[in-house]
Amino acid sequence: MTETHNKQAFELNKLRKRLRRQVGQAIADYNMIEDGDKVMVCLSGGKDSYTMLDILLNLRDHAPISFELIAVNLDQKQPGFPEHVLPEYLTSIGVPFHIIEKDTYSIVKEVVPEGKTTCGICSRLRRGSLYGFARESGITKIALGHHRDDIIETLFLNMFFGSKIKAMPPKLLSDDKTNIVIRPLAYARESDIQRYADARQFPIIPCNLCGSQENLQRQVIKDMLQGWEKQHPGRLENIFRSLQNISPSQLADGELFDFKGLELQRQPATGDEEFILDDHLQPALAR
Repeated sequence: MTETHNKQAFELNKLRKRLRRQVGQAIADYNMIEDGDKVMVCLSGGKDSYTMLDILLNLRDHAPISFELIAVNLDQKQPGFPEHVLPEYLTSIGVPFHIIEKDTYSIVKEVVPEGKTTCGICSRLRRGSLYGFARESGITKIALGHHRDDIIETLFLNMFFGSKIKAMPPKLLSDDKTNIVIRPLAYARESDIQRYADARQFPIIPCNLCGSQENLQRQVIKDMLQGWEKQHPGRLENIFRSLQNISPSQLADGELFDFKGLELQRQPATGDEEFILDDHLQPALAR
């Protein structure tokens, strides 16, 4: 029993170190958190946000800079939501928190016709509530729990169903320029997060999917990507890295690269230059 426990502790510690390294690297690469920041950690009760909070707390205690963390949950008054779980957990670990109570669920049900997708309006209402609280509370960074796999799935969702190359950036300035959103788990794999959450035994709040078209589409994309990764290990990491290595001149977006303005920038070749070029190529052409 002791040997099994020691092995589990060893594996958990190794996993925690990997997640800490990945989160720390993402924070450094995108300057996500700075000295004196007040970071709002958006906590939904799922594995991703619990893991994000846990790793950020660990990093905060060892970071060379000083920053504050506050956990925030938006209670949208969905039927059956266990309101006691998050307050009890956050109190037990000594993390300051705030529960925003806003009945966006009823608004969505009232506005959206039966059978139509609710994702768009639900997302806007949720974002508006969180952004508003952040402004009122002096929050300097809003941390969301999206991980590497979420970012890749969003890329393919937008390609397949929106005809655009667009994903989730690790760091984002809101449209009104009043909030900065960060995604500290941007380098973390979902499988690692799941294993970590299981090992830490977080009080997970079940996700009651609304059955919307977007969620169904995302699951199709997820299944496709998991199939690729199983058949070709490392493919997802290569896809993610490609998002960090963009060549606008090798795509087809005239807004990103001036294709119309391309002009030759060479001097006309003289007869001697043409002869030298031909002489140089002759051996290869004779093969």
